[in-house]
Amino acid sequence: MTDNNETSGATPEDEGRVPKRVIGTPSPVGTQELLPGDEPEQGGTGYVLDEKKARRAERVAAAFFTLSFVAGIAFIVFYAVWPGHVGNINRAARSNYTLGTAMTLILLGLAVGLTIWVRHLVTTKEIVQERHSISSTPEDRAVFNQYLQEGSRESGLGQRRLLRRTLLLAAAPLGLLPLVLLRDLGPLPEKKLRHTAWKNGTRLVVDGTGQPLKASDFNSPGSIITVVPEGAEDNLDEIATGAVLLLNLPVDQLKVKKGRENWHVGGIIAYSKICTHVGCPAALFEQTTHHILCPCHQSTFDALDSAKVLFGPAARPLPQLPIGVDSQGYLIATSDFHEPVGPSFWERGRPKV
Repeated sequence: MTDNNETSGATPEDEGRVPKRVIGTPSPVGTQELLPGDEPEQGGTGYVLDEKKARRAERVAAAFFTLSFVAGIAFIVFYAVWPGHVGNINRAARSNYTLGTAMTLILLGLAVGLTIWVRHLVTTKEIVQERHSISSTPEDRAVFNQYLQEGSRESGLGQRRLLRRTLLLAAAPLGLLPLVLLRDLGPLPEKKLRHTAWKNGTRLVVDGTGQPLKASDFNSPGSIITVVPEGAEDNLDEIATGAVLLLNLPVDQLKVKKGRENWHVGGIIAYSKICTHVGCPAALFEQTTHHILCPCHQSTFDALDSAKVLFGPAARPLPQLPIGVDSQGYLIATSDFHEPVGPSFWERGRPKV
Protein backbone atom coordinates (compact mmCIF):
# COMPACT_ATOMS: atom_id res chain seq x y z
CA MET A 1 0.00 0.00 0.00
CA THR A 2 1.32 3.45 -0.95
CA ASP A 3 1.57 5.97 1.84
CA ASN A 4 -0.63 9.01 1.26
CA ASN A 5 2.02 11.36 2.65
CA GLU A 6 4.56 10.11 0.19
CA THR A 7 2.14 10.32 -2.72
CA SER A 8 1.05 13.87 -2.03
CA GLY A 9 4.46 15.11 -0.97
CA ALA A 10 3.14 16.23 2.42
CA THR A 11 5.03 15.65 5.64
CA PRO A 12 3.40 14.45 8.86
CA GLU A 13 3.79 17.97 10.23
CA ASP A 14 1.92 19.41 7.25
CA GLU A 15 -0.88 16.88 7.58
CA GLY A 16 -2.23 18.58 10.69
CA ARG A 17 -2.06 22.04 9.14
CA VAL A 18 -3.34 21.48 5.64
CA PRO A 19 -7.06 20.64 5.40
CA LYS A 20 -7.96 17.65 3.32
CA ARG A 21 -10.23 18.13 0.31
CA VAL A 22 -13.79 17.05 1.01
CA ILE A 23 -15.14 14.43 -1.38
CA GLY A 24 -17.41 16.05 -3.93
CA THR A 25 -15.70 19.43 -4.00
CA PRO A 26 -13.78 20.50 -7.11
CA SER A 27 -10.05 20.02 -7.14
CA PRO A 28 -7.81 23.07 -6.64
CA VAL A 29 -7.04 25.02 -9.78
CA GLY A 30 -4.64 27.77 -10.63
CA THR A 31 -5.49 31.42 -10.89
CA GLN A 32 -8.16 32.02 -13.53
CA GLU A 33 -8.22 35.24 -15.48
CA LEU A 34 -11.46 36.62 -16.82
CA LEU A 35 -9.71 38.16 -19.82
CA PRO A 36 -6.98 36.73 -22.10
CA GLY A 37 -3.64 38.50 -22.35
CA ASP A 38 0.03 38.28 -23.19
CA GLU A 39 2.66 37.66 -20.56
CA PRO A 40 4.06 40.69 -18.70
CA GLU A 41 7.46 38.93 -18.52
CA GLN A 42 7.65 39.08 -22.30
CA GLY A 43 7.18 42.82 -22.39
CA GLY A 44 3.39 42.80 -22.77
CA THR A 45 0.78 44.44 -20.61
CA GLY A 46 -0.65 41.10 -19.60
CA TYR A 47 -4.20 42.23 -20.45
CA VAL A 48 -5.43 42.55 -24.03
CA LEU A 49 -9.07 43.39 -24.78
CA ASP A 50 -10.83 42.37 -27.94
CA GLU A 51 -12.26 45.78 -28.76
CA LYS A 52 -15.07 44.31 -30.88
CA LYS A 53 -16.24 42.09 -28.04
CA ALA A 54 -15.69 44.91 -25.56
CA ARG A 55 -17.95 47.22 -27.53
CA ARG A 56 -20.64 44.58 -27.66
CA ALA A 57 -20.38 43.99 -23.89
CA GLU A 58 -20.51 47.74 -23.34
CA ARG A 59 -23.76 48.04 -25.29
CA VAL A 60 -25.33 45.09 -23.45
CA ALA A 61 -24.37 46.51 -20.04
CA ALA A 62 -25.67 49.94 -21.06
CA ALA A 63 -28.97 48.34 -22.11
CA PHE A 64 -29.40 46.82 -18.64
CA PHE A 65 -28.53 50.14 -16.97
CA THR A 66 -31.17 51.80 -19.15
CA LEU A 67 -33.66 49.10 -18.10
CA SER A 68 -32.95 49.98 -14.46
CA PHE A 69 -33.58 53.65 -15.19
CA VAL A 70 -36.92 52.93 -16.91
CA ALA A 71 -37.97 50.63 -14.05
CA GLY A 72 -37.05 53.33 -11.51
CA ILE A 73 -39.22 55.88 -13.28
CA ALA A 74 -42.02 53.29 -13.50
CA PHE A 75 -41.78 52.70 -9.73
CA ILE A 76 -42.22 56.40 -9.01
CA VAL A 77 -45.10 56.77 -11.51
CA PHE A 78 -47.00 53.72 -10.23
CA TYR A 79 -46.52 54.77 -6.60
CA ALA A 80 -47.81 58.27 -7.35
CA VAL A 81 -50.81 57.46 -9.57
CA TRP A 82 -51.75 54.00 -8.27
CA PRO A 83 -51.14 53.98 -4.49
CA GLY A 84 -51.99 50.70 -2.84
CA HIS A 85 -53.07 52.21 0.48
CA VAL A 86 -56.10 53.87 -1.13
CA GLY A 87 -58.90 51.58 -2.25
CA ASN A 88 -59.79 47.95 -1.74
CA ILE A 89 -57.55 45.03 -0.92
CA ASN A 90 -57.41 43.86 -4.55
CA ARG A 91 -55.99 47.21 -5.60
CA ALA A 92 -53.43 47.01 -2.79
CA ALA A 93 -52.35 43.57 -4.02
CA ARG A 94 -51.97 44.77 -7.61
CA SER A 95 -50.00 47.79 -6.44
CA ASN A 96 -47.65 45.61 -4.41
CA TYR A 97 -47.04 43.32 -7.39
CA THR A 98 -46.37 46.30 -9.67
CA LEU A 99 -43.98 48.06 -7.28
CA GLY A 100 -42.23 44.77 -6.49
CA THR A 101 -41.73 44.02 -10.19
CA ALA A 102 -40.34 47.50 -10.83
CA MET A 103 -37.92 47.24 -7.90
CA THR A 104 -36.83 43.78 -9.11
CA LEU A 105 -36.05 45.16 -12.56
CA ILE A 106 -34.09 48.07 -11.04
CA LEU A 107 -31.83 45.80 -9.00
CA LEU A 108 -31.63 43.12 -11.69
CA GLY A 109 -30.59 45.61 -14.37
CA LEU A 110 -27.89 47.09 -12.16
CA ALA A 111 -26.61 43.66 -11.10
CA VAL A 112 -26.46 42.22 -14.62
CA GLY A 113 -24.96 45.40 -16.08
CA LEU A 114 -22.22 45.58 -13.45
CA THR A 115 -21.52 41.85 -13.82
CA ILE A 116 -21.07 42.17 -17.58
CA TRP A 117 -18.84 45.19 -17.01
CA VAL A 118 -16.59 43.33 -14.57
CA ARG A 119 -16.52 40.08 -16.55
CA HIS A 120 -15.75 41.56 -19.94
CA LEU A 121 -14.27 45.02 -19.49
CA VAL A 122 -12.28 45.05 -16.24
CA THR A 123 -8.79 43.50 -16.07
CA THR A 124 -7.77 40.96 -13.47
CA LYS A 125 -4.40 42.39 -12.51
CA GLU A 126 -3.54 41.53 -8.92
CA ILE A 127 -2.07 44.32 -6.79
CA VAL A 128 -0.23 43.44 -3.58
CA GLN A 129 0.05 46.20 -1.02
CA GLU A 130 2.46 45.82 1.85
CA ARG A 131 1.37 47.28 5.19
CA HIS A 132 3.71 49.70 6.91
CA SER A 133 3.14 52.56 9.31
CA ILE A 134 -0.31 54.16 9.47
CA SER A 135 0.97 57.43 8.06
CA SER A 136 1.67 57.01 4.36
CA THR A 137 4.89 58.34 2.94
CA PRO A 138 4.88 60.61 -0.11
CA GLU A 139 6.18 57.66 -2.13
CA ASP A 140 3.22 55.51 -0.99
CA ARG A 141 0.76 58.21 -1.88
CA ALA A 142 2.36 58.56 -5.28
CA VAL A 143 2.11 54.78 -5.82
CA PHE A 144 -1.51 54.78 -4.68
CA ASN A 145 -2.32 57.58 -7.09
CA GLN A 146 -0.62 55.61 -9.85
CA TYR A 147 -2.65 52.49 -9.02
CA LEU A 148 -5.85 54.54 -8.88
CA GLN A 149 -5.21 55.99 -12.29
CA GLU A 150 -4.32 52.59 -13.68
CA GLY A 151 -7.48 51.10 -12.20
CA SER A 152 -9.55 53.87 -13.75
CA ARG A 153 -8.00 53.19 -17.14
CA GLU A 154 -8.38 49.41 -16.84
CA SER A 155 -12.05 49.63 -15.78
CA GLY A 156 -12.84 51.77 -18.78
CA LEU A 157 -14.73 54.25 -16.61
CA GLY A 158 -12.87 57.17 -18.08
CA GLN A 159 -12.86 56.08 -21.71
CA ARG A 160 -16.28 54.42 -22.06
CA ARG A 161 -18.67 57.31 -21.78
CA LEU A 162 -21.73 55.28 -22.74
CA LEU A 163 -21.27 52.93 -19.77
CA ARG A 164 -20.49 55.78 -17.40
CA ARG A 165 -23.52 57.80 -18.42
CA THR A 166 -26.00 54.90 -18.44
CA LEU A 167 -24.75 53.72 -15.03
CA LEU A 168 -25.34 57.18 -13.58
CA LEU A 169 -28.71 57.25 -15.33
CA ALA A 170 -29.68 53.89 -13.79
CA ALA A 171 -28.61 54.96 -10.29
CA ALA A 172 -30.41 58.32 -10.43
CA PRO A 173 -33.93 56.98 -9.62
CA LEU A 174 -32.55 55.07 -6.62
CA GLY A 175 -31.72 58.39 -5.01
CA LEU A 176 -35.26 59.62 -5.60
CA LEU A 177 -37.09 56.53 -4.30
CA PRO A 178 -36.52 57.31 -0.57
CA LEU A 179 -37.85 60.83 -1.15
CA VAL A 180 -40.96 59.44 -2.83
CA LEU A 181 -41.54 57.02 0.05
CA LEU A 182 -41.45 59.92 2.53
CA ARG A 183 -45.04 60.47 1.45
CA ASP A 184 -46.03 57.60 3.75
CA LEU A 185 -44.70 59.51 6.78
CA GLY A 186 -47.26 62.28 6.57
CA PRO A 187 -49.22 64.35 6.85
CA LEU A 188 -50.11 64.17 10.52
CA PRO A 189 -53.62 62.87 11.14
CA GLU A 190 -54.67 66.03 13.01
CA LYS A 191 -58.40 65.54 13.84
CA LYS A 192 -59.00 62.54 11.57
CA LEU A 193 -58.49 59.98 14.35
CA ARG A 194 -61.38 61.48 16.29
CA HIS A 195 -63.88 60.33 13.69
CA THR A 196 -64.76 57.18 11.74
CA ALA A 197 -67.24 56.38 8.99
CA TRP A 198 -69.96 55.64 11.55
CA LYS A 199 -72.76 58.17 11.89
CA ASN A 200 -76.41 58.22 12.82
CA GLY A 201 -78.34 55.85 10.54
CA THR A 202 -75.36 53.92 9.15
CA ARG A 203 -76.26 50.26 8.85
CA LEU A 204 -74.07 47.52 10.29
CA VAL A 205 -73.03 45.15 7.48
CA VAL A 206 -71.11 41.89 7.77
CA ASP A 207 -67.42 42.26 6.98
CA GLY A 208 -66.61 40.36 3.80
CA THR A 209 -70.16 39.99 2.47
CA GLY A 210 -71.65 43.46 2.91
CA GLN A 211 -74.91 41.91 4.15
CA PRO A 212 -76.90 44.19 6.48
CA LEU A 213 -78.03 42.64 9.76
CA LYS A 214 -81.39 42.65 11.48
CA ALA A 215 -81.67 42.14 15.20
CA SER A 216 -83.64 38.97 14.49
CA ASP A 217 -80.71 37.62 12.44
CA PHE A 218 -78.40 37.93 15.43
CA ASN A 219 -80.38 36.50 18.30
CA SER A 220 -78.17 33.56 19.36
CA PRO A 221 -76.66 34.15 22.83
CA GLY A 222 -72.88 34.18 22.75
CA SER A 223 -72.71 35.06 19.05
CA ILE A 224 -69.93 37.31 17.75
CA ILE A 225 -69.35 38.78 14.30
CA THR A 226 -67.29 41.57 12.73
CA VAL A 227 -69.26 44.36 11.09
CA VAL A 228 -68.25 47.49 9.19
CA PRO A 229 -70.08 50.67 8.12
CA GLU A 230 -72.32 50.25 5.10
CA GLY A 231 -70.71 51.86 2.06
CA ALA A 232 -67.17 51.43 3.39
CA GLU A 233 -66.80 47.71 2.70
CA ASP A 234 -64.01 48.23 0.13
CA ASN A 235 -62.28 51.20 1.77
CA LEU A 236 -59.27 49.91 3.69
CA ASP A 237 -58.78 53.17 5.57
CA GLU A 238 -62.36 53.21 6.83
CA ILE A 239 -62.29 49.53 7.79
CA ALA A 240 -59.01 50.07 9.69
CA THR A 241 -60.74 52.51 12.04
CA GLY A 242 -64.38 51.45 11.81
CA ALA A 243 -64.26 47.67 12.27
CA VAL A 244 -66.63 46.65 15.09
CA LEU A 245 -67.22 43.50 17.14
CA LEU A 246 -70.93 42.78 17.45
CA LEU A 247 -71.79 40.51 20.37
CA ASN A 248 -75.00 39.04 21.74
CA LEU A 249 -74.70 38.98 25.53
CA PRO A 250 -77.09 38.13 28.39
CA VAL A 251 -78.97 41.39 28.84
CA ASP A 252 -79.52 40.73 32.54
CA GLN A 253 -75.74 40.56 33.11
CA LEU A 254 -74.82 43.76 31.34
CA LYS A 255 -73.33 46.48 33.51
CA VAL A 256 -74.53 49.55 31.65
CA LYS A 257 -72.84 52.85 32.38
CA LYS A 258 -74.93 55.91 33.07
CA GLY A 259 -75.86 57.59 29.82
CA ARG A 260 -75.41 54.40 27.78
CA GLU A 261 -78.77 52.84 28.52
CA ASN A 262 -79.82 53.07 24.85
CA TRP A 263 -76.48 52.08 23.33
CA HIS A 264 -77.43 48.42 22.87
CA VAL A 265 -80.35 46.47 21.42
CA GLY A 266 -81.46 43.86 23.92
CA GLY A 267 -78.24 42.00 24.57
CA ILE A 268 -76.67 43.04 21.24
CA ILE A 269 -73.75 45.36 21.89
CA ALA A 270 -70.96 46.75 19.70
CA TYR A 271 -67.32 47.50 20.57
CA SER A 272 -64.44 48.73 18.46
CA LYS A 273 -62.34 45.83 17.19
CA ILE A 274 -59.15 47.92 17.33
CA CYS A 275 -57.19 47.25 20.50
CA THR A 276 -56.38 50.38 22.51
CA HIS A 277 -52.80 49.21 23.07
CA VAL A 278 -51.13 49.28 19.63
CA GLY A 279 -54.09 48.76 17.31
CA CYS A 280 -54.13 44.99 16.80
CA PRO A 281 -57.51 43.36 16.07
CA ALA A 282 -59.04 42.25 19.37
CA ALA A 283 -60.95 39.42 17.74
CA LEU A 284 -60.96 36.56 20.29
CA PHE A 285 -63.97 35.99 22.52
CA GLU A 286 -64.45 33.63 25.48
CA GLN A 287 -68.14 32.76 25.66
CA THR A 288 -67.98 31.39 29.20
CA THR A 289 -66.33 34.46 30.72
CA HIS A 290 -67.54 37.02 28.13
CA HIS A 291 -63.99 38.31 27.76
CA ILE A 292 -62.60 39.88 24.60
CA LEU A 293 -58.91 39.14 24.03
CA CYS A 294 -56.28 40.73 21.85
CA PRO A 295 -53.92 38.00 20.54
CA CYS A 296 -50.95 40.36 20.07
CA HIS A 297 -50.17 41.25 23.70
CA GLN A 298 -52.94 39.46 25.64
CA SER A 299 -54.95 42.53 26.63
CA THR A 300 -58.28 41.32 28.02
CA PHE A 301 -61.54 43.29 28.12
CA ASP A 302 -64.81 42.60 29.95
CA ALA A 303 -67.59 42.67 27.36
CA LEU A 304 -70.26 42.77 30.10
CA ASP A 305 -68.79 45.87 31.71
CA SER A 306 -68.27 48.39 28.89
CA ALA A 307 -65.17 46.47 27.68
CA LYS A 308 -63.06 47.66 30.60
CA VAL A 309 -59.48 46.39 30.79
CA LEU A 310 -59.02 43.28 32.94
CA PHE A 311 -55.47 42.35 31.99
CA GLY A 312 -52.62 43.38 29.73
CA PRO A 313 -50.92 46.54 28.53
CA ALA A 314 -54.02 48.26 27.12
CA ALA A 315 -54.61 51.52 28.99
CA ARG A 316 -58.32 52.06 28.37
CA PRO A 317 -61.48 50.13 27.42
CA LEU A 318 -62.52 49.39 23.87
CA PRO A 319 -64.75 52.25 22.65
CA GLN A 320 -68.42 51.32 22.47
CA LEU A 321 -70.50 52.13 19.39
CA PRO A 322 -74.06 53.27 20.15
CA ILE A 323 -76.48 51.14 18.10
CA GLY A 324 -80.22 50.87 17.49
CA VAL A 325 -82.64 49.62 14.83
CA ASP A 326 -84.21 51.45 11.90
CA SER A 327 -87.80 51.29 10.70
CA GLN A 328 -87.05 48.09 8.75
CA GLY A 329 -85.49 46.33 11.70
CA TYR A 330 -81.88 46.62 10.56
CA LEU A 331 -79.16 47.32 13.09
CA ILE A 332 -77.76 50.84 12.72
CA ALA A 333 -75.34 53.14 14.47
CA THR A 334 -76.98 56.04 16.26
CA SER A 335 -73.75 58.10 16.25
CA ASP A 336 -70.02 57.83 15.81
CA PHE A 337 -67.80 56.59 18.65
CA HIS A 338 -67.69 59.07 21.49
CA GLU A 339 -63.92 58.65 21.88
CA PRO A 340 -60.99 57.91 19.53
CA VAL A 341 -60.58 54.29 18.48
CA GLY A 342 -57.33 52.35 18.70
CA PRO A 343 -54.18 53.66 20.36
CA SER A 344 -55.03 57.26 19.35
CA PHE A 345 -51.60 58.58 20.26
CA TRP A 346 -52.28 62.00 18.78
CA GLU A 347 -55.73 62.47 20.24
CA ARG A 348 -55.71 61.05 23.75
CA GLY A 349 -56.61 63.62 26.34
CA ARG A 350 -58.01 66.13 23.89
CA PRO A 351 -61.67 67.13 23.95
CA LYS A 352 -63.75 65.81 21.10
CA VAL A 353 -65.13 68.41 18.73
